[in-house]
Amino acid sequence: MADSFDLIVIGGGPGGYICAIRAAQLGMNVACVEKRDALGGTCLNVGCIPSKALLHSSELYAHIPALADMGIEMESLSLDLSAMMNHKDKTVGELTKGIEFLFKKNKVTPIAGTAKITAPGSVQVALSGGGEQTLSAGNIVIATGSEPASLPGIDIDEERIVSSTGALSLSEVPEQLLVVGGGVIGLELGSVWARLGAEVTVVEFLDHIVPGADSDIRKEFQRALKKQGIGFRLSTKVTGIENSGTSLKVTVEPAEGGAAEELPADIALIAIGRRPYTDGLGLEELGVATERGMIVTDSRYQTNVSGIYAIGDVIAGPMLAHKAEDEGVAVAELLAGQAGHVNYAAIPSVVYTAPEVAWVGKTEDELKAEDVQYRAGKASFAANARAKAAGETAGFVKILADAETDQILGVHMIGPDAGNMISEATLAMEFGGAAEDLARTCHAHPTLAETIKEAALAVAKRTLNS
Repeated sequence: MADSFDLIVIGGGPGGYICAIRAAQLGMNVACVEKRDALGGTCLNVGCIPSKALLHSSELYAHIPALADMGIEMESLSLDLSAMMNHKDKTVGELTKGIEFLFKKNKVTPIAGTAKITAPGSVQVALSGGGEQTLSAGNIVIATGSEPASLPGIDIDEERIVSSTGALSLSEVPEQLLVVGGGVIGLELGSVWARLGAEVTVVEFLDHIVPGADSDIRKEFQRALKKQGIGFRLSTKVTGIENSGTSLKVTVEPAEGGAAEELPADIALIAIGRRPYTDGLGLEELGVATERGMIVTDSRYQTNVSGIYAIGDVIAGPMLAHKAEDEGVAVAELLAGQAGHVNYAAIPSVVYTAPEVAWVGKTEDELKAEDVQYRAGKASFAANARAKAAGETAGFVKILADAETDQILGVHMIGPDAGNMISEATLAMEFGGAAEDLARTCHAHPTLAETIKEAALAVAKRTLNS
């Protein structure tokens, strides 16, 4: 009886552990199978959390010289990379222990091992400590997440040619870091090492960085990163990396073809995206439908095989921890007979660099392509009193609203604390709010969020402070 459950969740990352906890809260007997030594998945162990710890520490380090303008001077400044890494590891360790506590609190059974679905309702686990265990349940949720994608012919050794995992644990600051990929992961980790003294060059196949972001944001963002010393080679592809053991020679060519050239590097970070991780789950044998590596599900997250569900990075949609969490809650509530739901039109994205970049909803480029009539309002942080007092005036907020109804269609921002401020815009969109709703909401003064109000006022061409 101990091996029989109402629900088995495969994967203990943000989607999986949240799904398990919510299902247990709703009265289900739940097991969560995780093959890592610690719960939390990629996000907590080698992704979102450790990268944010390094981003915060490195931002403080890089910002200290600028404090002289505010009357704060230091005679000397030094970097203890080992201590910085210890802080990162301590943060991760405390949070993984926190999930263990939450499992105990909610009576979720954690099982350490690698899972394979052998039949609907049956999961065989190769236990981490040795041996096997067969579990049964009425329903199974696949939440195994994703893994870094790689380039053909390039072997990631996590020493000189690294994925995001290796880039989080370098033992010294490289003199030259080459980042392959101008997306969120590459720019965040590139920023960390650039702040600590590395010469960073980003090679991107497309003619712009951060695919998916608004074009105005992308341009402003690239200018800001260039000022920080990060170099860019856009419309460029990497065709090979020669590893001598002590240095690298990276061969690049124009994306549309042309003469090859070599770029030197001490470390190459391959950050070209991520792919769903479904290896060894037994999906092919079960006949579970996939498309371009992703598991196909219906509106209730069920696959074509009854009783088998999937959420998070293994299904369509943005590969974001908070998207997976919301799907985990939704599927648990649906299984309990409730009305679980995720509004995919209101899922925010954030790049945790300095300045931060955040957006939710449609970009201006998308609205034009869809022939949607809209109005745009933009406000700069340079006109914001709090930003000026903090010496962080770069960036702006842009709000896009339907030309007829004024309903908010998208909000895009680059500037200080954008990752927190995007929540206000997301909430407004979740409730079908209009730009006027934001414009008429009283914002505390002086706060950075007043820039959101000013941008909303700009939609109606009635700004007050800019």
